[in-house]
Amino acid sequence: MNTFHLIVSSPDGNLFEGDVTKLDVRGTEGNLAIMAGHIPFVTSLVEAPVVIYLEDGTKKEATAKGGLLTVGKDLVTLISGSFQFE
Repeated sequence: MNTFHLIVSSPDGNLFEGDVTKLDVRGTEGNLAIMAGHIPFVTSLVEAPVVIYLEDGTKKEATAKGGLLTVGKDLVTLISGSFQFE
């Protein structure tokens, strides 16, 4: 499965960095599923669960209390003032 590089940052520094297959988040306009090759864009996030799908088929679940998501050609960055893994 195709992957993309994801960085999750908060005021405490980088909380996650690695190659992933999918990212589920909720933007201000609704739910988003980001996969490799997604069209580049920027959106604000609302408080909601975040699911990071790893290359080995496992997933990491967290909660973001708002933030900003930037999707580039090969890099996705999620910046949140409060991000907590479950």
